Amino acid sequence: MFYPEPIAKLIDSFSRLPGIGPKTAARLAFYVLRMKEEDVIDFAKALVNVKRNLTYCSICCNITDTDPCRICSDKARDASVICVVQEPKDLVAMERTREFHGQYHVLNGAISPMDGLGPDDIRIAELVRRLGDERVQELILATNPNIEGEATAMYLSRLVKPFGIKVTRIAHGLPVGGDLEYADEVTISKALEGRRELY
Repeated sequence: MFYPEPIAKLIDSFSRLPGIGPKTAARLAFYVLRMKEEDVIDFAKALVNVKRNLTYCSICCNITDTDPCRICSDKARDASVICVVQEPKDLVAMERTREFHGQYHVLNGAISPMDGLGPDDIRIAELVRRLGDERVQELILATNPNIEGEATAMYLSRLVKPFGIKVTRIAHGLPVGGDLEYADEVTISKALEGRRELY
């Protein structure tokens, strides 16, 4: 109510983004006001392009600008292993390691009864369809180590068992460089469960 309508609308738009409060939204709006017009136009085009030019891969359900996505189209990737992640950003995190060379499946969420999200609200049906391919030998469950991620992993584990496919879960525990004294009990117990022999 203190700002001219165009800036007030911009502040309101920024404040709808997660983690952006009113002060940060105002700071961003005034930053946009100081930007060169061509930079603002490029920024606006990037926002519109994200909505208009992205879709979900018909195979792995990741966001993509081509269908199927580049990973699913890559014949060099191991089709016998599928790594299941919750969100597209989790797939990016896995790819950054350059350690995994199989396929992915993005659930685009997790089972969360508190938020009203059940198995039918995420991309589980698409995953089950993929499991009909006899090349799939292993399913790696890389959902987040929280209540929703664990519930989703347990659900998928039970669902996949009849297919005769090996189901594994990524290890959880202490981060590299972390101190044992600062870790909580659950993290330490997960680290103990995931221990392996040194060679």
